[in-house]
Amino acid sequence: MSIRIALENPPEFYTNLDIIRGQVVLTLSRPEQIGGIIVKLEGEAKSALGVPADGSGTGIAQRERTPTGDVIYENHKILYKVTQAFPDEKTNALPQPYVLAAGQHRFPFQFKFPFNNACGDPVAMAKLGGLSGAGGIASGSGLFGLGGIRVMDGTKQLMYSHVTKTLPPSFTGFPGQCEIRYYVKVTIQRPGFFKENWRMQTGLKFLPIEPPRPPKTNHEAYARRPFAFRPRSPRTNASSKKRASFFSGWTGSSNAGSSSAPTTTTTTADGKLATEPEVPPSIEMSARLPHPAIITCNQPIPLRLIAKKLAGSDAEIFLTAIQIDLIGQTEVRCHDLINTETSRWVIVSRQGLSIPVSRLGDPAGTEVVLPNDIWCNQPLPNTVMPSFVTCNLSREYQLEVKLGLSWGKPVASISHATTASSIFGRNKNEGTDLPQEIHLPLHFSSVEVYSGIAPPAALIEAMKQGKNKRTQSQRPPSQPARPTTSSSSAETGPSTAPQQQPPALPPRTNTAQPPTAAGTAAGVVVPPPADPLYPPQLAPGEMEPPYDDAPPSYDEAMAEIMSGPVIPDGVPRPAYSGVTNENEPSTLPAGGNEKS
Repeated sequence: MSIRIALENPPEFYTNLDIIRGQVVLTLSRPEQIGGIIVKLEGEAKSALGVPADGSGTGIAQRERTPTGDVIYENHKILYKVTQAFPDEKTNALPQPYVLAAGQHRFPFQFKFPFNNACGDPVAMAKLGGLSGAGGIASGSGLFGLGGIRVMDGTKQLMYSHVTKTLPPSFTGFPGQCEIRYYVKVTIQRPGFFKENWRMQTGLKFLPIEPPRPPKTNHEAYARRPFAFRPRSPRTNASSKKRASFFSGWTGSSNAGSSSAPTTTTTTADGKLATEPEVPPSIEMSARLPHPAIITCNQPIPLRLIAKKLAGSDAEIFLTAIQIDLIGQTEVRCHDLINTETSRWVIVSRQGLSIPVSRLGDPAGTEVVLPNDIWCNQPLPNTVMPSFVTCNLSREYQLEVKLGLSWGKPVASISHATTASSIFGRNKNEGTDLPQEIHLPLHFSSVEVYSGIAPPAALIEAMKQGKNKRTQSQRPPSQPARPTTSSSSAETGPSTAPQQQPPALPPRTNTAQPPTAAGTAAGVVVPPPADPLYPPQLAPGEMEPPYDDAPPSYDEAMAEIMSGPVIPDGVPRPAYSGVTNENEPSTLPAGGNEKS
C-alpha cells in the first residue's frame, strides 16, 4: 500500500484565490475495504511561550530555559476546508463499505484559497465538532450510527481572541516558538475495530495578495538629520618646524646654520593655509521614500538620498560609507503573554566611497541628490515576507540608513598617493589636517512591505462597491424637510396660516406572530425574538428593536466567484523562502498540536 498526493502544476507558492488541484494516488497490493477518502486544505498559526517566573506579561521563547517549566500554546486554524474525494456522486449508490481492487487508483480533488482567515468566524467554528454527523460537513451511518467525516473540534477556537485579516504568509523563522504552515491532508477511512486509518499530508508555500496600493503622488516620507562638524584649532606657518631627515647629519657645518633652509606650510584638508580658524561645514542628510512608505518583496528599495548645505562654509564633504538595514519585528502572542523577536537584513553595505556631497563654492541651501547606483540594483532577499497581522502573530518593519561623511578628501583616497613619498624623504601631506568623519543614522520607524502580487482588478472594484454600500447602509435615514415660507410671504409680513406639524410616525404593529403568506411575499422582514435576559436598546420613539442581521463578508462573497491574480505567460512567480522546508516536522512541542 502506498499513498501519494500529486498536485497539478504546483507553482513556487500559492496565493489568495488560487485554485489548487490534485489527485490522491492510492496503490494497493490486494483488495481493501475503504469507507471514504477525505481531503483537507489546512493552515495553522501556532505559538508557544514559557511563563515567566516574575509574573510579567513578557513571554519566554522556547529556545531559552523556562524558570517555571510551564508552557502555554495557541493553535489557530486560519484555513480549514474539507472535501470528500471518495465516494463521489457516481459511487454513492454502491453498497458500503466499498471494496477497491488491487492496483492504482486516482481520486481528484480541488480547493480554492479564500481571502481571509477562517478562525475569525465564530459561527463557522461553532458548527465544527468532533464528529460532524449533525449540522457538520457530511453524514452517514457507520459503526454505532457515528458515521461521517471526522473534523476538528471548532469549539476550541472560541477560547482564543481572533482578528479577521488576509491569510498570512508561510513562516518558520523561530523554532520552538511560532510557525505558520499550510498543507493538504488525506485520510483514507478503513472500517473495522482493529484497522487504522491511512493518512498522508504534503506541505505548501503561501504568499498573500497585497492590499490595493494608494494612487501615486509626489508626497514623500522622509528621515532627516542635520549635523555640523567640529571646528578645527587655528595654526600658523611658524608653529611647525622642518623635521630633520635621515641624512641631515651628513651635511656640512656651513649648511647647518644657514638661514635659507625651507620651512613647511601647514594647510587644511582643502589645501588652504591654516592661519585663521575655518568655519566648520554644516549639512543636512535626508532619506526619502514615496508616501506611504511601501517597499516590495524581491524588488529594490525606492530610496532617495539628498544632502542640503546649511552653512556658507567653503569646504568639501564626501560620502565615505553607506549601509541600509531592514529591521523586522515579529510579535508572538500566546494568551496574555507577548514576546517580540527582532530580525535584521543588510540590504547594502559599502565602504571606502568618495562621493562628493558638498562642493567648493556651493551657496547655503544647495541640495545635492546622491546617485542611487549603489542600492538601485539590490532587491530585497527572498527571505523577507510581507507585513501581516493574524490572531497570534504579526510582523512589521523598520528601515535604517547609516551614512559615513568626511570633511575633506577621505584618507583611503590619498593613502596610495602619499605612501611612496612618506618612505624616502618628507611627506608632502604631513602638515595637512586629517579629515573628520561622522556617522549619521536615518531611521524610518514604520515601513510596509508588500508581497508584489497585485490583486485582480475585478476584486478591487468589488471592494470599492462593497465599501460604498456599507457606508450608505450606516448613514442615518434622512428626516422629512420642514415646510418653509416663501420669499414673497416673508416680505409682506408673517403668515396667518397655522404651522404644519411634521407627520407622526405610524404605530408599529406587533410582528412577533408568524407572518402571513401575503406579508412574506410583499417583502416584510420579521425580526427575530429578543432574548428576555438581554433586552435590546431602543431609540426614542421606538416600541420594538429594528431588524439587525449581520451580513456576510462582502470581500469573501466576491472572492468565491473571482479568479486568482493574472500572471503573464512565461513569467514565473518570484522566489520566496519564508519556509526552508515545507514538509519538515513541526518544531513546536506536542502540546500545541490539535487533531483534525
